[in-house]
Amino acid sequence: MDANPERVFVRVIRVVAAVVEREGRLLLCRRPAGKRHAGRWEFPGGKLLPEETVAEAVRRELAEELAVEVLAVGERLLALPDPGSAFVVEFHSVKIAGEPEALEHDVLGWFRPEELAGLDLAPSDRAFAERLPGYAPAREDER
Repeated sequence: MDANPERVFVRVIRVVAAVVEREGRLLLCRRPAGKRHAGRWEFPGGKLLPEETVAEAVRRELAEELAVEVLAVGERLLALPDPGSAFVVEFHSVKIAGEPEALEHDVLGWFRPEELAGLDLAPSDRAFAERLPGYAPAREDER
């Protein structure tokens, strides 16, 4: 019998985020209106389906969102909870072929790590970006 009847179990929903680097720049996408974190920038990706591996999810999500082919999916770099939700975002290094198209986002862009501080990032993406070498948070007088 559970010693703590007040305990609540929450189902964690795994989300994969692709960290795609090209010539020192990282690929980020801006979420469209009507979606959670609308107008904020994120690393591309999405929810894992039941029985789906991380590599399968990355391939499916990047084909759907960006029309690119995934060449390789690296080990998990970091996993972070998305505040206020059951999502846990898992960041993976990903190699792609092709030129990404914004099929499900407002716009996409390639940014150097030091430029990420100036973007309105989704919370988990901000927490990940802050750990990147070269990330430089804006000074108080620049905000």
